[in-house]
Amino acid sequence: MGDGLNIPIARTNLMKSDIECVKDVLESGWLVQGKKVKEFEEKWSEFTGAKHSIAVTSCTSAMHLSLLALNIKEGDEVIVPAFTWVSTANVVEHIRGRVVFCDIDLDTFNLDMRVLSTLINSNTKAILPVHLFGLAAKINEIMELADSNGIAVIEDAACGFGTKYFERHVGTFGHTGCFSFHPRKAVTTGEGGMITTNKDDIAEKIRRLRDHGANMSDLQRHLGSKPYILADHSDAGYNQRMTDIQASLGSAQMDRATEILAERKKIAKKYDSDIGNLEWLKTPPALVGYTHSYQSYPCLFSPQNINLSNIAEISSRRNRLMEFLGSNGISTRPATHAVHMLEFYKKKYGISPEDFPNAFIANECSISFPLFNGMSESEIDFVVEKIRDFSP
Repeated sequence: MGDGLNIPIARTNLMKSDIECVKDVLESGWLVQGKKVKEFEEKWSEFTGAKHSIAVTSCTSAMHLSLLALNIKEGDEVIVPAFTWVSTANVVEHIRGRVVFCDIDLDTFNLDMRVLSTLINSNTKAILPVHLFGLAAKINEIMELADSNGIAVIEDAACGFGTKYFERHVGTFGHTGCFSFHPRKAVTTGEGGMITTNKDDIAEKIRRLRDHGANMSDLQRHLGSKPYILADHSDAGYNQRMTDIQASLGSAQMDRATEILAERKKIAKKYDSDIGNLEWLKTPPALVGYTHSYQSYPCLFSPQNINLSNIAEISSRRNRLMEFLGSNGISTRPATHAVHMLEFYKKKYGISPEDFPNAFIANECSISFPLFNGMSESEIDFVVEKIRDFSP
């Protein structure tokens, strides 16, 4: 590549202060769930407005523990988007529930409310809406539908750091909210997740479940005056505890949360300005009342109206764009995958790609461009230049 640039889809951007915080924990000798986890949880609650924040090992474990805490059982139906990361559906399988896929709105990549309302029946026990790529789902409408039917709501807010729906942070509407700290997220702890809830009883149960079912943490026992007292275990729980090493990293980044989000929005607005007028590309929408946090920058490659008869041809052209950018050192990805098209779900539920047409289209025709903290202006300009050079 002549220009000498190599631009990944994402890059972790840690400050020296982040690294120093981790060193402090290593030197302290207390590495497991302890004071730093508590500090991270408190900062997360302050930022999101959630009453309780509970740090765990991943967003996947956050959703798993939420389902258990809400007593979702074997055979219960749980509605999930057909277009999302696979773990949204996998956690339902983990508790032996039944996944019910819902198609998406191609304008937002989030749940299509018109379809969602048709899927509710007496076996429906939970909805797992996803705030995909940093754009909130229509969570007020989802909550109204769920409340009127006595259904639990677990918000998959893996991409939702800084995402708001009419000034209220996502993850605070449903029974729980579940966040990810994977390296592609704006705040990262390598692997890790956070559960938010405003309900005391749910928070208490999740804290036990993440820690083997114990009613007292290691830190509480360590700081207590009666070392002979061991914790009782009210549940057959799990080991899904975040370490203080991870939490120190997350806590340090929360000190500059506003700056992290502002930088991502600045990059997205540059894309909006420079490629938003391309007729063959649908960029992320700017919706009134929605605060987009731009975990990524997902677009729909759409040189013409896409339907099931021309999807293969348009997908082939999308692939040519990705190959063209790749040959110029620019990494891209499909926005995510349609879970109903993955082998496990396709076979278990006897699903065809066409059964959820919008998710099928998104799977075949979406594209995400590089967006990450620390992305330089020259990198952004180069990506824009090469996108505009492509002839669809």
